[in-house]
Parts: sequence; structure tokens; C-alpha cells
Amino acid sequence: MDNDVSAGRTTTTTFGRLALGITLLAFGLGYTDLIDGVSAADAVTLAHYVGGVALFLAGLLALRDRDTANGTAYTVLGALWFTWAVSAGAQASANAAGLFLLLFALVALSLTLAGGDQLGQGTYGLFFVSLLLLAIAAFSDSGSLTKAGGWFAVAAGAVAWYAATAALAHWPTALPGRAAGRGVTATG
Repeated sequence: MDNDVSAGRTTTTTFGRLALGITLLAFGLGYTDLIDGVSAADAVTLAHYVGGVALFLAGLLALRDRDTANGTAYTVLGALWFTWAVSAGAQASANAAGLFLLLFALVALSLTLAGGDQLGQGTYGLFFVSLLLLAIAAFSDSGSLTKAGGWFAVAAGAVAWYAATAALAHWPTALPGRAAGRGVTATG
């Protein structure tokens, strides 16, 4: 095992990715109208406890393990999911909801640009696009943008879920690299 990676850090990352993946899948599916009678409001309880409390706890554990990248991501996302969940149903204007989603999107953009592994960046990048589309949909009252944003959240959730499952099942977690330059071959 690499000296820079502790067993606790791997477990915490997997726990965080599972919590984020499940929350994103429920959140996104609620906006797609794929399942009759299921809306984003139905994801509130899951977002409150799994996306908010469990993800925030995963972040604190990651910070304790000195994993600042995942610790920061999970605590911030946990706090935002918790806020989204407890404010659901409150009387807010469409513009206020759009502003919250836009600010949430900026956090996802920061996490995307912060680097990390390909699956983490993919998750945060897809989540950023989802939140941006949902924010624009809230500002413009566009049902088609809302559905598109939901599908991007579903994709982000699927990537996060795959990343966690891959870590547990020892599946590939990175795309194969290409040799640099023409005529370069790997030996060994």
C-alpha cells in the first residue's frame, strides 16, 4: 500500500462518494420526470440525511485523516445539501432558488477545477453543468432546462456511484493513458 494513502482515507472517500452518488441520483431523477409521481421534492429527506448529514460527516472524517481535498468537498457539499433540504418547501421566489443553485454550481465548479482523480472531476463537472442548467431554468421558468439539468445530475450520481463501487470491487478508476509522442512504446 502506498505510504500516502491510508486505509481510513480510502474508506472515507468511498463512503463520501456513495453518499454523494445516491443523493445525486435521487435529486436528478426527481427533476427528469422519468418515474411517474416522483419529483425533486421527494429527494428532500434523502438529501437531508444522506447528502447533508452523512456527507458532512464523511468530510469531517476525511479532514481528520488529513485528506483536505475530499474533506473540503464533502463538508461543503454536505452543508449545501442540508441547506437545500431544510429550505425545501419554504416560500422563496424562483430567482432566489436560481441564485442558490447558481452559488451551489460555483462550488461544484471550484471542486472540478481543484483537480483530483478523473472520476471525482467528472462527478463535480457534471454536477456543475446540472446546477447551472437548473439555475437558468429557475430564472427563466424552463421545464426543458430543468429536465436537462436533472439528467446531468443523474449522470453525476452514476459517476460518483461507479467511483465508490469501483474502489470496493477493485475495478478500473482511470482511463488508460496514451504514450507521449509518436513512436513511443511502453516496454516492460
